[in-house]
Amino acid sequence: MRSIHVALALLLSASPCLAQDKVVLVIHGGAGGLAKKSLTHEIDKRYRDALALALMAGHKAIKSGTSLDGVEAAIKTMEDSAVFNAGKGAVFNRDGRQELNSSIMDGKTRKAGAVAGINRIKNPISAARTIMEKSEHVFMIGEGAERYCRDQGLEMVSPLYFWTDSAWKELLQAEASAKRKAGALLKDPPHYGTVGAAACDSDGNLAAGTSTGGITYVGPGRVGDSPIIGAGTYAENAACAVSCTGKGELFIRQTVAVDIAMRVKYRGDALKKATDDVLRELPKIPGGAGGIIALDRNGNVAMAYSTNCLFRGTITQSGKIWVAIHEE
Repeated sequence: MRSIHVALALLLSASPCLAQDKVVLVIHGGAGGLAKKSLTHEIDKRYRDALALALMAGHKAIKSGTSLDGVEAAIKTMEDSAVFNAGKGAVFNRDGRQELNSSIMDGKTRKAGAVAGINRIKNPISAARTIMEKSEHVFMIGEGAERYCRDQGLEMVSPLYFWTDSAWKELLQAEASAKRKAGALLKDPPHYGTVGAAACDSDGNLAAGTSTGGITYVGPGRVGDSPIIGAGTYAENAACAVSCTGKGELFIRQTVAVDIAMRVKYRGDALKKATDDVLRELPKIPGGAGGIIALDRNGNVAMAYSTNCLFRGTITQSGKIWVAIHEE
């Protein structure tokens, strides 16, 4: 265990990559309202370690496989960690249940897969990839999606697998707040808990994926941008790979992910400019709209956010890791 922490410390001390050592994977763990002064050492370390482990898992998968393998491995690691609001760390809706959503897209073929409203598949990102690769569909929901993925051999779990003390406490607090306000609308959550990844393999093929556990105390049946191709996820070799986190309804209406990609593809905008411009042009809402990560075939990276922070990180071809939460 000590050797793992030593390795992480050495990797995390590395500076952002040099041009000749291009980024092959960029990830996010959600955007939020967590102020830097409120970030304790313990919370900071927990998030940074979780991001680093996801980057290492994705890097290993890319080196031995494809960009899709890297995206799936990185997101699975975050889904399994319970640190982020995805997979094991999913939050409860107003009925006291979890409804998990995810999507993935292959930049080479532009094939895509997505799943929504599930709570019996251990890793939603694997469900999205299974739908993309093995079914004739792009998007499946609920019990039908679970039955299909079970028949394809995916690991199934009881809904109780996703239960955590922290998520349950968040639900009780939200419920009490709603009752005190006698039906008044709840404010947006301080943390847009979504995880995502964008990767590029040795053949120059891009991929992107996103996974979320929803919003605490949200109405049952609500679906945000995470499983929506073109809104929360998009990948195309001729443009870039994008994953978003934020106010889902806003990102759907503005088709944020594909808007960035088309600015790169057709207008020739630099990746950072396209990402910054799209985020800046979103309607202003209290607390900020959210965050975006993007990657192109040349290893150029963009990480933009309008909230207080964005849990994010990159890893290069040689394995140099960089992670951040606030401006660094």
